[in-house]
Amino acid sequence: MHPILISRGRMLGYLAVWIAFGLQLSGVMFFGGGAGARWSVLFAVPLAVLLGLQSLSFWYLVQLMPPDRTPATRMAWMWTVAGLISLAIWLTMAYGWAQFLLPPGEEYPASAMGAVPVMIFAGGVAIVLAILGHYLLWAFQRSREAERQALESQVLAREAELRSLRAQLDPHFLFNSLNSVAALIGNDTAAARHMCFLMAQFFRKSLTLGREQAIPLAEEISLAETFLAIERVRFGERLRTNFNIADDVREISVPPLMLQPLVENAVHHGVAHMLEGGEVTVHARRRDRFIELIVENPCDPDRPPSRSTGVGLVNVRSRVEKLCGHRASVDVDAGETHFRVSILLPAAAAAS
Repeated sequence: MHPILISRGRMLGYLAVWIAFGLQLSGVMFFGGGAGARWSVLFAVPLAVLLGLQSLSFWYLVQLMPPDRTPATRMAWMWTVAGLISLAIWLTMAYGWAQFLLPPGEEYPASAMGAVPVMIFAGGVAIVLAILGHYLLWAFQRSREAERQALESQVLAREAELRSLRAQLDPHFLFNSLNSVAALIGNDTAAARHMCFLMAQFFRKSLTLGREQAIPLAEEISLAETFLAIERVRFGERLRTNFNIADDVREISVPPLMLQPLVENAVHHGVAHMLEGGEVTVHARRRDRFIELIVENPCDPDRPPSRSTGVGLVNVRSRVEKLCGHRASVDVDAGETHFRVSILLPAAAAAS
């Protein structure tokens, strides 16, 4: 459909331009041609509107001959022919309209033929401007379409990245969990069976909730608690947990699998290296229009260098950036005896 016809405002604005052209043409005929004021307006304004409606067909020729794919000579020849045909049709309508306005039994004086050159010149200029205007409209439409496609590409790329990041989290946790089960099978088969049950429970939850764009924080906390219960089978009393969750944030929505990689890092790179074990602490609270999630754990200052690729923390940071941009932050405080990760999310954005 013609882009001018899809909006009433555009159509009214387009007609207003041609009415203004008709008034200018009637002024030329009144002051320069000696025609009556009323007759000039009745003759020129409707003809100008007709030329404007007739010029709407130029849009389809513009689409058939886009300037970036049409040779200049072909465009010049085609538009010359189309312009002459359009001008001839308009002059024919002008002659018929002039005859309609003529009172019965009267004839126009021979001097009225002097208006023909004015009509030819005015019609030719109007047609050229209409053609140029349609090419400007075409360029505007192409620019809008390019912006829309670029935006769609960005959205698709963002969704693909998020799916990729989410897909990396599950294999990472599965790899570490299976290693834990393998370590327990030879020493404590009951603990290994219990750990397998907890793993099945965890993956059932994570696969279900992982399909969602956002889940209540209470569900995310439950996933983290299940993970720590799995790890407690292996570490026993060495692993202690402390969840300090404010009541007013439990129903706020957050991206799924946001806390699990952080508590996993807290166990494997913190508590696991300490002979006496340690406590993994999870805080969640409101800060004005934001929700703050904190995961902290003690560290052994003499622990060996980590050989981990750091996929968990990198994924969390990437997901926060992709979902919230500059409105959110991930801060890491890595001391000799402690490790702390703080995530700040806009509560309203997270809930959407």
